[in-house]
Amino acid sequence: MKKILFVASECVPFIKTGGLADVVGALPGALDKSRFDVRVVLPDYACIPAPLRDSLQYAGSFQMNLGSLGEQYVGIMQTVRDGVTYYLIDNQHYFSGPTPYGDLRWDIEKFCYFCKAALSILPSVGFRPDVIHCHDWQASMVPVFLHEMFLDNPFYRGIRTVVTIHNLKFQGVWDIPTFQKITGLPERVFTPGRMEFHKDANMLKGGLVYADRITTVSPTYAEEIKMPYYGEKLDGLLRSKSGDLWGILNGIDYGIYNPETDQKLYATYSKDNFRSGKAQNKRRLQQELGLPQDPDAMMIGMITRLTDQKGLDLLAYVIERLLLSRVQLAVIGTGDAKYESMLRHFEWTRKDKVSASIMFDDTRAHRLYAASDAILMPSLFEPCGLTQLIALRYGSLPIVRETGGLKDTVRPYNRYEGTGTGFSFRDYNADDMLSTIYFGEMVFYDDRRAWDAMVRRGMETDFSWNTSARRYEELYDQLS
Repeated sequence: MKKILFVASECVPFIKTGGLADVVGALPGALDKSRFDVRVVLPDYACIPAPLRDSLQYAGSFQMNLGSLGEQYVGIMQTVRDGVTYYLIDNQHYFSGPTPYGDLRWDIEKFCYFCKAALSILPSVGFRPDVIHCHDWQASMVPVFLHEMFLDNPFYRGIRTVVTIHNLKFQGVWDIPTFQKITGLPERVFTPGRMEFHKDANMLKGGLVYADRITTVSPTYAEEIKMPYYGEKLDGLLRSKSGDLWGILNGIDYGIYNPETDQKLYATYSKDNFRSGKAQNKRRLQQELGLPQDPDAMMIGMITRLTDQKGLDLLAYVIERLLLSRVQLAVIGTGDAKYESMLRHFEWTRKDKVSASIMFDDTRAHRLYAASDAILMPSLFEPCGLTQLIALRYGSLPIVRETGGLKDTVRPYNRYEGTGTGFSFRDYNADDMLSTIYFGEMVFYDDRRAWDAMVRRGMETDFSWNTSARRYEELYDQLS
């Protein structure tokens, strides 16, 4: 049996700020348990909910040297959920904050400690992985520490590493002297071919250089990040390692996201009765949000961070024109103050058209997937995106920009061939986005048979972890 260790800064159900947690929470359980012993290492944050913290058991502790910062306490807490063993690194100095992330300088020190501790606990817990799978910049120092500090110990020889890029924009960059102080790594590590990055040091770059394989969360994003526009100044490195770069599409947990069994919905439904089921959910959600109860109005949802990356600048440019048409716009999310204020303004002045939930409410999000006719995702870039996968599962057609995972998962409607599962536009342009929405409205109002056929195709498409997990198993087999 092959042994796989996941190292990540967040994981459902313990702690979640984004899609990374969903992936780390779902993928271990989707792998073939008869062939893979998968375990997960996480920080033991004080902000983990109390019922989950109460399930943790003490599994040991020791002192670990952290560069010139000296000896640091490493506690090991352990629990088993659904056949997967979780190790949580306990250190109140680093993990006692009210949120998992905060000041970047502090986060860099915290996650350098975490990466070295994740390697250091392995002899204590008696688990020697064949492959360590590291997620995003917070875990990317694991391959660096492994090759530079641990290989003298026979226990660690032959361990292979994978680094998954969930979002290349975030890399963990700070000055070299600070990294030298924190890590105690030799000077050769901070050279241009390794961690040096425009005279600073870059944690993600270090992980990519030392890793045996690199993955990212969709095939299109794997190609995009080799180009300067998307490459965040690492495109040259990624081109040089293109033979080791895999694009594997994320999945979603079909146990959680299932309109036939979802108890958060007002009414459950399937692909065979979605019209009546979605109509009931729309009417009740319109009532909840204070929108006019118009079952025939096209409801467009957005469940997103309110940032430029997610295309909110495009929405701001066309929202007044959009609201001239017969649509209702329901938004759930938080983000930049200017976009929060814009949406609150339109909710106040156009309550007949706009609902703005400036928060994240998981129950309301599930209800919006079920009630909405379309989900808008005009992202500047989108490594994978889970929102469009959930929308398809619930029979809400995605309207997306053709980038990253959105391009891989949403097939644009072709009226002549009768194909497609949504609508898309190529250029990052507000007028192109608005034209695409108008096209979607035309199909919704004038050709409902074609619209319903798209809904059914979307609900029948399999974006569970089954296919993606097989690809990861192939990767682990190749490495070990």
